[in-house]
Amino acid sequence: METVISFIIIFGSLVFFHEFGHFLFAKRAGIMVREFAIGMGPKIIGIQKGETLYTVRLLPLGGYVRMAGEDFDTVELLPGYRVGLVLNTKDEVTKIYLNSNVSNPDVLFLETEIADLNDELFIKGYDEDGSLVRFPVSRTAVIYEKGQKTLIAPKDRQFDSKPLMGRFLTILAGPVFNFILSFFIFLALGLLNGVPTNEPIITEVQDNSPAASAGIEKGDYVKVVEGKSVESWTEFTEQIQDNPGKSMNLEVERNGEIVNLKVIPEEIEDAGQKFGQIGVYYTSPVEKNPIKAVAYGAEQTWFWIKKIFELLGMLITGKFTLDALSGPVGIYKATEEVAQYGIYNLMNWAAVLSINLGIMNLLPLPALDGGRLLFFLFEAVRGKPIDRQKEGMVHFVGIMLLMLLMLVVTWNDIQKFFF
Repeated sequence: METVISFIIIFGSLVFFHEFGHFLFAKRAGIMVREFAIGMGPKIIGIQKGETLYTVRLLPLGGYVRMAGEDFDTVELLPGYRVGLVLNTKDEVTKIYLNSNVSNPDVLFLETEIADLNDELFIKGYDEDGSLVRFPVSRTAVIYEKGQKTLIAPKDRQFDSKPLMGRFLTILAGPVFNFILSFFIFLALGLLNGVPTNEPIITEVQDNSPAASAGIEKGDYVKVVEGKSVESWTEFTEQIQDNPGKSMNLEVERNGEIVNLKVIPEEIEDAGQKFGQIGVYYTSPVEKNPIKAVAYGAEQTWFWIKKIFELLGMLITGKFTLDALSGPVGIYKATEEVAQYGIYNLMNWAAVLSINLGIMNLLPLPALDGGRLLFFLFEAVRGKPIDRQKEGMVHFVGIMLLMLLMLVVTWNDIQKFFF
């Protein structure tokens, strides 16, 4: 049960911040946001506040911000359509009923001849006396249909009507907020748990390991690897990992003296990737310092951004296979394992996942934020937007392919963990 709660809290938080980025910049650009949803599928909770419906949905596998003018958002009143209208004191239409079963005595029924709910905002048609009448429509008019109500969205409140930069920033904000969230999680770790000093000091040597055979001892301070000065444990381990099976020259400080050693990292293979390992361990002392905590948050965020891009490069070049990818099932199992090691490790895992979510969404693939940003770049170069129907078709195909990939990855996870 703890794993389920941890998974929902972590994944829900990542999705919330991602969608909050879209939401905040959409509002900033003047775009009407119809719904802010956490989760997918059937609605569990819905609260209407202003023009936005805030919902929590059943499946904790994503979320969305539904903006006016996207997809099939617009309502069109065709000629001959019978509607019920409620007018204010200025004879502006404030309510539009799209069915005849209305009990409101103030409703004026009209057979539509022509209507524009986007640009000019008016409805023209024949009343019950057969007279042709025309009424302006309020910018805040509400449409009622089958028990559902929807605010109209004047053209200037729709996503596509906004300047290119406003649309670009609205879409970009989602992934960027994931990076910001990661920074604050790492910052919190630095403040609560302390900042590791990261000094390259050997705290334990495994028996019968390459390090033991090379004469490395507990307490050795690594100064130089292959002629290059080492400033941190991270630099030291990266050089060892990058040179499996190769003889390496080390200079370590031991009891105030410099000792020269040679070590050959053992070649280890994991998920199709080969790396070196010499069998040494490191327990870093920590320091609680607010300024260093800020630097730690930035450094860790940047480190994991680079690391995830490196892994993506390996996937593209074939060094990684699809079997190395994880879907919701794999993430759940990893969360279960990490949760056993305490809240700080769980926070670190959440920060890495947030960066991963941000980067994945920035990939220039249809249906992802990166795919939409790519279309905006095309628009900037061409000087005009690409046809909406063609773009929509590309995104639709992209969604289908992503769903297929998700099914394959999920099936691999199920076989990996349950069979």
